[in-house]
Amino acid sequence: MKNKPISTALAFVAIIGISCKREGAVNKGEMDLAMEESYQGTPVSMQYDEKIDSLIAQMTLEEKVGMLHGSSMFATAAVERLGIPEFTMADGPLGVREEISRDSWAPAGWDNDFATYYPAGGGLAATWNPEMAYRFGNSVGAEARARDKDMLLSPAINIIRTPLGGRTYEYFTEDPFLNKKMTVPFVVGVQENDVAVSEKHYAANNQETHRDYVDVQIDERTLREIYLPAFKAAVTEGQAYGFMGAYNKFRGDYLCENEYMLQTVLRDQWGFDGIVVSDWAAVHDTKKALESGTDIEMGTPKPFDEFYFADALIKAVKEGKIEERYVDRAVKRVLQVMFTIKAIDDEGRKKGELSTEKHFQDAYDIASESIVLLKNDGGLLPINLDNIKSVAVIGNNATKKNALGGFGAGVKTKREVTPLEGLKNRLPESVQINYAEGYREGYSENEKAKLGDITLNGPVTLDELDPMLVEEAVNAAKNSDVAIIFAGSNRDYETEASDRASLALPFGQEALIEKVMVANPNTIVVMIAGAPFDLEQISEKSSALVWSWFNGSEGGNALADVLLGDVNPSGKLPWTMPKKLEDSPAHAIDAFPGDSTVVYKEGILVGYRWFDTKEIEPLYPFGYGLSYTEFEFLDVQTDKATYQEDEMIKIDVNVKNIGNITGKETVQVYVSKPNSTVERANKELKGFGKAELKSGETKTISIPIPIKELGYYNVANNSWEVEKGDYHIKVGNSSRNILSNIKITIN
Repeated sequence: MKNKPISTALAFVAIIGISCKREGAVNKGEMDLAMEESYQGTPVSMQYDEKIDSLIAQMTLEEKVGMLHGSSMFATAAVERLGIPEFTMADGPLGVREEISRDSWAPAGWDNDFATYYPAGGGLAATWNPEMAYRFGNSVGAEARARDKDMLLSPAINIIRTPLGGRTYEYFTEDPFLNKKMTVPFVVGVQENDVAVSEKHYAANNQETHRDYVDVQIDERTLREIYLPAFKAAVTEGQAYGFMGAYNKFRGDYLCENEYMLQTVLRDQWGFDGIVVSDWAAVHDTKKALESGTDIEMGTPKPFDEFYFADALIKAVKEGKIEERYVDRAVKRVLQVMFTIKAIDDEGRKKGELSTEKHFQDAYDIASESIVLLKNDGGLLPINLDNIKSVAVIGNNATKKNALGGFGAGVKTKREVTPLEGLKNRLPESVQINYAEGYREGYSENEKAKLGDITLNGPVTLDELDPMLVEEAVNAAKNSDVAIIFAGSNRDYETEASDRASLALPFGQEALIEKVMVANPNTIVVMIAGAPFDLEQISEKSSALVWSWFNGSEGGNALADVLLGDVNPSGKLPWTMPKKLEDSPAHAIDAFPGDSTVVYKEGILVGYRWFDTKEIEPLYPFGYGLSYTEFEFLDVQTDKATYQEDEMIKIDVNVKNIGNITGKETVQVYVSKPNSTVERANKELKGFGKAELKSGETKTISIPIPIKELGYYNVANNSWEVEKGDYHIKVGNSSRNILSNIKITIN
């Protein structure tokens, strides 16, 4: 474990990279680099070594082993006679999971385990705002402490490799740079509450299909440049206390038994000194898993004493097949974390707070900043209420709740505002709301995959529309001044344990949307989903198209505020929306899902890197998102033209709000290397900054990029290398809308 040698306030400022200034203000753009250099910490484990060694010396083999496997669904065993409590865990990507029974998945039935439901990972990433990641982490960390948890099984930060991924809604982004910039402040925010994170799922866990056994084959350069940066940053910058080993294999070995990933990379190269917890039932071999670096085995399919790290481990040690020092090593790591988060000596430990108005405000702020305006022709948005007497609200998603749903972690919450409720909360009483369900969520009883079965097809939907529901929807649209149809997906359809079969909208929604748009040309289409869908026809025919997410307790209020103009949308897509599935890299080259093995043949060309390099036009590009106002980028410049390898590029962009209302814009900096000696993407995101500007206001956004960020991983010498020569600094507001191009040289 490591100390934080700088203050919380300074760490926070450094992490979010305060980089916006008015004329004459102090430029703090160097904070990102300062944080990376100074937020390294010093080991605190030494101050506990004597205590820990003394405790281990007093423990029986059985007591030590009890600390290394689940003794209940989400806790390891206590050693009460030595004052060591259980080590408790909770799922947490959407908020702290409801309490379940100690020996089954059945709800415990408590009346005090309600929690705040936070926006899903895709929504958080769409804010392009590390401050929001910190607030999310800090808020959910406080809730975990209030629920007396030691470890939050979050965040989930695997790269989005395919738009069909069942957990795309939960993961952050397709880009490794954006991924790490959102991960680090999240980690810091959680752990400031004396709660350990569990970075998951380490690593290369990019599909649900065959996830229990598929052997992922990735070349070393792609692994280092695309799939590991956020995990590495969680250790070297965020000082993460915990990792979760993934289900799948990597280069022949299960990831909870993978010495290269757990020892060579994670501990030896990155200096991780926390604990590795297995995903539930992800261990397959006692000796291999323990010796490779897994510390705690969790799972559910059999009695707890039958786990690989339970009676089988005791037997293996007593028979001399496993040296007891490996048990001691794992126990010591667990105790180090427990002492660091004050779980053993809890004097001064944070108490936390649960479901507070402050936390609901955090959820609201993240949600309102995540919503992406995809299209707004004809000025339908924001809705002008001056001449509006009636609004048609159409779609099952107008009333669908997603806090609990699908297979995997959900949240039991007392507050989940739906879109319909949000509009009722925000619209004046003089405006009549005409609601029609429009389509009904339905699945084939004969074909629907059982939750937990790994299948490419996932839940098989019933897509035939009910004529009566369609008629009601069309009539509501005809008899209203404006229609809003809430379509998309839900957490029963996008779910852990299965990937989708296609990009098609489920439940016959596309046909319904077309009928509603014919009935009322003033139709606003709002998609609520976590992953891309085929929206080409809808985008072409609609005048106004909005993308929202599984957006937490306050999602309906945030969405209503965006539609009505009380909030100016500023979300940017954290992934590429393709026109068709075959345009996406893993599908274009038939490299998904594999069978027993999947080879990542697209290499480093993941997401927009593929689309931009191969010159394939997406439906909506990475980083895309409109506003109700307009911005102009002026006087884009670097601080100089030539740099040395140990220096930092300082990019200043004057952003002017040339519209009529206050809004936020995100400056995105991409870098390309012409005439490279190795394969390179057309461009790679290397910096970004977001600022709020009033109408007519100009601000300078300063974005620092360390030269080392421009390196590639040289597999010949297993190190990062920065090529000498010319680079292009490309500044814009999406990967496809580059507004300025500056050449620099690295000597």
